[in-house]
Amino acid sequence: MLIDAHCHLDFPDFDVDREAVFERARAVGVEHFVVPGTTRARWPSVLALGRRVDTSVCLGLHPYFLDDHCVNASRFDPHRLGARQLDGDDDLVALEAALDAHPEVVAVGECGIDARFENTLGAQWVLFKAQLRIAKARHLPVVIHCVHANDQVAKCLKEVGLPAGGLIHAFAGSLQQAQRFLALGFVLGLGGAVTHERAQRLRRCVAALPEDGFVLETDSPDMPPAGFKGERNEPARLARIAADVAALRHISRATLEKATTANAVRVFRLAG
Repeated sequence: MLIDAHCHLDFPDFDVDREAVFERARAVGVEHFVVPGTTRARWPSVLALGRRVDTSVCLGLHPYFLDDHCVNASRFDPHRLGARQLDGDDDLVALEAALDAHPEVVAVGECGIDARFENTLGAQWVLFKAQLRIAKARHLPVVIHCVHANDQVAKCLKEVGLPAGGLIHAFAGSLQQAQRFLALGFVLGLGGAVTHERAQRLRRCVAALPEDGFVLETDSPDMPPAGFKGERNEPARLARIAADVAALRHISRATLEKATTANAVRVFRLAG
């Protein structure tokens, strides 16, 4: 059994053939799916998927969609206010209410920092730290989007001290950075990037990770494995990722499946 620990199956990309996507995944041994939230507007679609027995869900506010979030302007750098941040509503308050109303939610996320967008970094940090506080108060794990900010995010997580750890989604850093996250109680999400031959630093890191330090994910519909550039990604491709990770670690797929399933079950407190 494989678990896709991070896939956006609520996205419109899957509206035409969503059930077929699930069926193709099951056909190659992917039997459970963790779907993160990205914006408040998408939470209802995420929660609807959470009614499936094979799907667990998270709720959060993704840094990439900063302009879609409605957050009290007083929380933010006055030089960066999203278009919806002036209407008097507050998505962070809504997030707390949604988590309290839906105990089936397994984590807060997807949240984090994307340092590619330097002009929004101040606002990103405010939004990220607020979600960390929300997760800490509820003893929930967090699902973290971290691009070009591994060291800064690790420092922040150490300062906050989250009791339930979480997932560093789409990890692509060094072994030293990986070890910092592991020491803080996090697991690393390994996806399509590890299948690319040019990702030699990441592949060396994957080979050296402890057995309990990582899970597998597709980030569908994004981040397809090597050989599928430009195509919509989907959870069935987790089998390719599993094969490459097993080969890098010189273990069988069965051994890899057992370890990564146990890791995902532990982090997200999934039913056994």
